[in-house]
Amino acid sequence: MKPTLLLLSSFLFLLSSCSPQSPATLTIMTHDSFSVSEEVVKSFETANSVTFVFLPSGDAGSMLNKAILTKDAPLADVMFGVDNTFLSRALEADIFESYVSLELQNIPDEFKLDPSNRATPVDYGDVCINYDKKYFAENNLAVPQNLDDLTKPEYDGLLVVENPATSSTGLAFLLATVAYYGDSFTEYWQALKANGVVVVDSWDTAYYTNFSASSGRGPQPMVVSYASSPAAEVVYAETPLDDAPTASILGPDACFRQVEFVGILKGTQNRALAEKFVDFMLSKQFQEDMPLQMFVYPVTPNAALPDVFVKYAQTPSQSATLSPADIAANRDAWIQAWSAVMK
Repeated sequence: MKPTLLLLSSFLFLLSSCSPQSPATLTIMTHDSFSVSEEVVKSFETANSVTFVFLPSGDAGSMLNKAILTKDAPLADVMFGVDNTFLSRALEADIFESYVSLELQNIPDEFKLDPSNRATPVDYGDVCINYDKKYFAENNLAVPQNLDDLTKPEYDGLLVVENPATSSTGLAFLLATVAYYGDSFTEYWQALKANGVVVVDSWDTAYYTNFSASSGRGPQPMVVSYASSPAAEVVYAETPLDDAPTASILGPDACFRQVEFVGILKGTQNRALAEKFVDFMLSKQFQEDMPLQMFVYPVTPNAALPDVFVKYAQTPSQSATLSPADIAANRDAWIQAWSAVMK
């Protein structure tokens, strides 16, 4: 090789090696309700020279189905949003890699539902029945105080719920009735059916179409939603509100506690970055961003809650719970039994 060509080749090699590297890409599979502030995203991207690709994949059940069907050629590096109603299915499908975040030591044990540390808890909330304050006041009707009350004739046709076979919110409410009534839960649903309960396929339809206190101004003044939904009504009101137009029924075991998890998907080519993202989701910055983004509670105790969340989001004194093992063993049978009653 001629000296001039050798010098040119050496120069081009040095130039290419000194060129700035393009950011890595980290793909996060999420449910459709996932939300995070742009500045929070940018802080992680900048600190780690990475670009996020968020992959919304339906509700928690649909997202999990997609992850399981594609586990041999995963669509993402990390999945966020599987909750305790579907956790056992995710673990049985073996889609996650184990990872013990140093931040995990700051999280209360009640949220650590996976001893293998393949799924890391991130947030929690309570599925409860919301009611339209105005409707009950104008009709001089007492607000139900517990699950039993909902079968009384004065509430005929006033409750809309989601199908547990198609909605994680609906499944959580079904599990609340299982936890409270045990093997007699089907008798309870027969009573609800006789009392005109309305069943729809999704939370969006139940809340925004059927619920009388939402933008849809529907016919039902009670809906299965979340204890934090009243705070969302205040935050997103078109005109400022002095009080939430809705509230939750918080009787013993009338609500079901949901915990959401994040996991590193098997087959990721970005393991180190995926670990950093799991750590980031448990950081104070991310945890304090969640309440007004997804209207959930952070699992980290030292994360401060925004004032509007403290004032209007409600927390039941006693939420219904079932162990992941119990859910895993019986979930499909419970849904089938429910479907047989409600057909």
